[in-house]
Amino acid sequence: MSNKPLYKITFLNHGKVYELYARHLGGSHLWGFSDVAELVFDVHDGLVVDPTEERLREEFGNTKVLHLPMQSIVRIEEVEKKGQAAIRDAATGEKVVTPFPLPGKPR
Repeated sequence: MSNKPLYKITFLNHGKVYELYARHLGGSHLWGFSDVAELVFDVHDGLVVDPTEERLREEFGNTKVLHLPMQSIVRIEEVEKKGQAAIRDAATGEKVVTPFPLPGKPR
């Protein structure tokens, strides 16, 4: 386990609320931005795969430093351990990426 602090970063991006975990936060050299680096993703050795985690790994897996505009950041928390990463609809709060199979919606 790393001695570096672990942060949960919640931010808005294209009408969705993203929740990511990272080991580094700082002020960016770009005015009005914050640096988020050393993103943390779950490592899956088995068959069970979290589709949200996979989607986030596809989108941000090769990201060295994420420069987030300060006005898009909703919350930053220093946490003890990593929870579940999420992508939610900003208006409803419902998860955008859901596990398979999907239950039918009531009419």
